[in-house]
Amino acid sequence: MTTEKEQRLREKLLPEIEEFKAQRSTLQLATQDADGVPNASYAPFALADDGFYILVSELARHGTNLKASAKLSVMLVQDETEAKSVFARKRLTFDATAELVSRDSDTFKKGVAALSARFGEMIDNLAILNDFNLFKLNPHHGLYVKGFGQAFSLSGSELLDVDWKRDGHHGTPKQPEAATAV
Repeated sequence: MTTEKEQRLREKLLPEIEEFKAQRSTLQLATQDADGVPNASYAPFALADDGFYILVSELARHGTNLKASAKLSVMLVQDETEAKSVFARKRLTFDATAELVSRDSDTFKKGVAALSARFGEMIDNLAILNDFNLFKLNPHHGLYVKGFGQAFSLSGSELLDVDWKRDGHHGTPKQPEAATAV
């Protein structure tokens, strides 16, 4: 059951997170290959009502990695020039699964249309190339950090459940001190 305080936090924070996502054009990707070797990269993205869409070449390392392993971590981060401190840049990170979208599906048309609306005809040109694949990123757990001591865990199918992480970014609960025997 959501308390009144949690509901107010959610009502204030969720529009801020949506605005933050809308202000970003690219997202950082942490992928891994079939052997588990990590790779950091980025991709332009579009956000639709059912998730994030990216169009990437399988000639790129992250494009190959997404086909080898659907698990990835994603980060949207505030530009350094906009931040009050480079030590506390706003960021949204989330764990996700990448779903390869079939070219003959309605989802492909929807994803390409969302990307095209955001980035123009370049997307239409890339989408017809056989080495470019459309992936839908499905987030399942996230963290929004707005500054020092302001980290919020996001969960639920659409990352709409908010929890203020007062115990650090990892969210590990503090263990009670052991009672000493007398």
